[in-house]
Amino acid sequence: MWRFLLLVILLFFVGVPLAYADHESTKAECPQIRKTPQAPAKFLKMVNPLEVTEKRIKKGKSLYQVKSSPLQCKHCHGGNGDGTGHMGLQANPPARNFSCSETMRNISDGQMFWAIKNGIPGTSMPAYPDLENWKIWVLIHYIRQFSS
Repeated sequence: MWRFLLLVILLFFVGVPLAYADHESTKAECPQIRKTPQAPAKFLKMVNPLEVTEKRIKKGKSLYQVKSSPLQCKHCHGGNGDGTGHMGLQANPPARNFSCSETMRNISDGQMFWAIKNGIPGTSMPAYPDLENWKIWVLIHYIRQFSS
């Protein structure tokens, strides 16, 4: 019995630090250099038509964290937008790190709109064709908060 208890204690004290160390090594790149398809020109020119308001940020947060379907953004991009969601780190290429201002300042609103609406070929980013346009725009406002 004592041997078993000693083994459990040993595994706990060895396993917990190893799990924590593994989590720390999973930080997303910043800046993220990637060659993913660019949106068509008509999308690249788009600018978010909605004013940033607290109500819209809350709605964007709800979509990002809970309500998006088929999959909530947080599962890949992480709850803090840093690209370290449990599914995003396994993706190839890894999920976009929205918290990296160096990366995000080079991504237009239109590029983000296109990526959300249509998905990104060659990545694990799914399409959300049924998401209403205004919801995509409030989602973009929320996503931009991560790098501001």
